[in-house]
Amino acid sequence: MNIGITVYPSYGGSGIVGSELGRELAQRGHNVHFISSSLPTRLVELNDRIHFHEVEMMSYPLFEHQPYDLALATKMATVARSEKLDLLHVHYAIPHSISAILARESIKEKRFIPVITTLHGTDITLVGADRSYLPITRYALQQSNGVTAVSKFLKEATIETFDFDEVEVIPNFICEDLYTKLEDSPLKHELAPNGERILVHVSNFRAVKRPLDCVEIFAKVLQKGGNARLVMVGDGPEYSAVHHRARTLNVLEKVSFVGKQAKIANYLGVSDVSLLPSELESFGLAALEAQACEVPVVASRVGGIPEVINDGETGLMSDVGDTEKMSDDVLRLLNDEEMRLAFGKRGRELAVSRYSSEKIIPQYIQFYEKVLQAKT
Repeated sequence: MNIGITVYPSYGGSGIVGSELGRELAQRGHNVHFISSSLPTRLVELNDRIHFHEVEMMSYPLFEHQPYDLALATKMATVARSEKLDLLHVHYAIPHSISAILARESIKEKRFIPVITTLHGTDITLVGADRSYLPITRYALQQSNGVTAVSKFLKEATIETFDFDEVEVIPNFICEDLYTKLEDSPLKHELAPNGERILVHVSNFRAVKRPLDCVEIFAKVLQKGGNARLVMVGDGPEYSAVHHRARTLNVLEKVSFVGKQAKIANYLGVSDVSLLPSELESFGLAALEAQACEVPVVASRVGGIPEVINDGETGLMSDVGDTEKMSDDVLRLLNDEEMRLAFGKRGRELAVSRYSSEKIIPQYIQFYEKVLQAKT
């Protein structure tokens, strides 16, 4: 198949999943064409089966803000015709679905291109639920030729918000060979030169991820006698606030801000506990990646996280904002090596058995084939 994929190229779950989906499809013999404003995150190399088509913005003084959705639709239509695409797979309903639908309609006399929309979370739970966006988001879902969601939670939220239930659940995935525990790595000694335990947080530093809570949790762990360092992987709008909070709590010297990283597994593989205190997670890809590296997760009990973490078995969950309990949970894991290792081993087993790319990618291929058969 010739498949067009559009994602937000920024650091976040949907960009990660879209990038790795394309790579996995290419490895299985499909041709993948990424259509985006810049090279998607984690798409580190192009080859004969992975191509990138940049959406260029026109400069015109009439527009205060350049119309990316229209430029994207135009590029989608152009690539669909020139590369003879079989389908467009877009991640996020707004604006990607609308752009893809417009592209499909603009060339339908020459070539019919079905549109598949994958919902990742905030396109439904935040943006889509805003009353001003609700009609256009519902239209995007209704006009897509196929819709998938990354969790059962997100499917239910879609049904409740939009009264739309034609949604196939295909969860996020990991390539098990890329996510492993690293027993001895120079990076571990660099991050914890005195043998401290490593707590890690991976996100795009948006408020919904509650990165400030990570600093609060870490400070309480130190106050209660824990010997640890905190590694913050990523960047985003909350970075300055997190940095300032670490300073005011007098823990800044024990916090490492390493920015965006293409190889997240290197940092997860040397960590002891992962922190995911999010206000909302439609799936919890960071938790899945941590568990694949045998790292237990201390997380909020929200959204799709309970589908990824087995509480008391692969991680420990709390109410949103309960940094006191979360710090106690971290200490439980750090002070009980047998439990921490058992959690890690079980987390790896569940990650591979439920969410391995070998299990999930065929589900996408089967869904593609079903949609293509329906159009004929």
